[in-house]
Amino acid sequence: MKPTQSDVNAQDTDSLVGTDFDALVDKALSRRSLLKGGMAAGMLGFFSLSPMAQAVAAAMEPSRLLGFKAIKASTDDAIVLPSGYRSSILMSWGDPVLPGAPEFDHQGGNSAADQALQFGDNTDGMALFHFKRADGSVDPDRAVLAVNNEYCNYEYLLKNGTVESREDVEKAKAAHGNTVVELARDGEGHWRYLRDSKLNRRIHLETEMTLTGPVAGHELVKTAADPSGRKVLGTVNNCANGRTPWGTYLTCEENFQNVFGADRDEDVPADQALYGVKAAEDRYGWWRHDERFNLSRTPNEPNRFGWIVEYDPFDPQSTPMKRTALGRVKHENAELVLNADGHAVVYMGDDERGEHIYRFVSKGKYDPANEAANRALLQDGTLYVAQFNGGEGDKHAGTGRWIELTHGKNGLTVENGFADQATLLVHTRKAAKQVGATSMDRPEWVSANPLNGQVYCTLTNNKNRGKKDDQPLNGPNPRAANHYGQIIRWEAKGGDHTAEEFVWDLYLIAGNPAQHQDAYAGSSNITADNMFNSPDGLGFDKDGRLWILTDGEDSNEGDFAGMGNNQMLCGDPASGEIRRFMVGPTGCEVTGLTFSEDYKTMFVGIQHPTGGFPDYQDGGKPRSSIVMVTREDGGVIGAA
Repeated sequence: MKPTQSDVNAQDTDSLVGTDFDALVDKALSRRSLLKGGMAAGMLGFFSLSPMAQAVAAAMEPSRLLGFKAIKASTDDAIVLPSGYRSSILMSWGDPVLPGAPEFDHQGGNSAADQALQFGDNTDGMALFHFKRADGSVDPDRAVLAVNNEYCNYEYLLKNGTVESREDVEKAKAAHGNTVVELARDGEGHWRYLRDSKLNRRIHLETEMTLTGPVAGHELVKTAADPSGRKVLGTVNNCANGRTPWGTYLTCEENFQNVFGADRDEDVPADQALYGVKAAEDRYGWWRHDERFNLSRTPNEPNRFGWIVEYDPFDPQSTPMKRTALGRVKHENAELVLNADGHAVVYMGDDERGEHIYRFVSKGKYDPANEAANRALLQDGTLYVAQFNGGEGDKHAGTGRWIELTHGKNGLTVENGFADQATLLVHTRKAAKQVGATSMDRPEWVSANPLNGQVYCTLTNNKNRGKKDDQPLNGPNPRAANHYGQIIRWEAKGGDHTAEEFVWDLYLIAGNPAQHQDAYAGSSNITADNMFNSPDGLGFDKDGRLWILTDGEDSNEGDFAGMGNNQMLCGDPASGEIRRFMVGPTGCEVTGLTFSEDYKTMFVGIQHPTGGFPDYQDGGKPRSSIVMVTREDGGVIGAA
């Protein structure tokens, strides 16, 4: 559970609470940064020299929060960690999950039916839910892990490397979705998953789900197979995730457009263009063998994807709910914060070049004594999109506001193409552009600092920035053809997550100071010893350490020379210091992050490796895997 405002006030940390908002902004934007170089002037200065900082002195000293020695970049086909840390594999693509599941066949013999019983492909966002004892306390040694399976590596999944038949489609559908497994920790502190647990579950493209909220039952989501417009089969391209204080898991549908196609261009509804849905492009190729994904036959089917899905990880019989009130975009993750007044606030990024950052505020309020009511909180509420102001010149800080996306307001009218609230939500991107939301450099993961409520978002990269008219240079996205990325952060006015206004700055601007001396060198907290590109995954631990996971260019050449494989870094929000903590094996993305309740085990995903990981056997296939990181002395991950 995220802290309430009273929790924040009790922290020994400065915040906006009780300050004059306009005076704060004037002061912050007039101060010089503690960072070096004109390009970064004002960047960390906004947080380090304003009441939003914890201490000015902290920004001038080595971090006391980061208790490990940084490691060097690596191009090895292996997991690399600091001295005193070790890693092990929890599970890999194809491992048995449900009764009757066979072992993974490296020669490709597993069928679609087998895959439906096995761990899905390309692990991504995940969350660990500990059991509760009879007295209400947390059981430190029993938990359920809910994991996203984002997409397929067809060259390894399928016999011929491409979709050529209905059986191939069925196997790919079974490899997508979510996997839920029960975990147990032994007396030596080692976690394992239980293959025979009744709580284990596979959620995929044949799992029945329910549409909830304003879009449920609307004409735009009705199909011949579902004339009610309320029952959807499955979830797809599940990228990152979220969790709720009432114990449910949020899984986010991202690049759903890849599973659709059509016989003719004219069969693709015009409104789908904003989501990249096209006709006869052979991306996944499903539509050629399964008419459900052929828009010439089922034009409304894409409208049933692109949502955030909520389900109970402890109940394998529960029906997942697609929460349409949170909007239809390419959801990266969903960071839920409980506001001081009880409203559930969900922050979300839409992962595509030039897209936007969103906020949802529940209509109802959280009641710890009413679990049934809490489980309906995401069914009804108000959606907003962010507009960032300021940041002109060399100042990478400013103000912002949340613009309401409600039918009849802010130009979201029938005359402008929005018949009702359901239509608006199905076409959320169109609504965001109608109200003048700020285009961003691929907003991906969002995470809130548990110590002070500040919210961070990775802006991964954007080759189109400054090159397309709808993606001009702006304050939070200051570089043209941005292939390194940056991380933005903001704090709500008065610490109220439902407030219209906020202030923002850039926590870091990634770059390569070994290759560049200009803006592409990055901010001054980026050095030759910790440089990286394309921040993607993001998460805080209980002590306020910021964990940054990358999904970028790993050629180690040219602009990316010296960066090595994709990696995980750890940052101190107060000082701005960043240290490299982990490097992944060849060709991978490091993604997905969760911790055991005592923070002595870190679970992290290794997606789409291309070398021998994790089996390193002749003729074996590389497999996406969940890695467990522990300390040899049994201590807290990242701490001194």
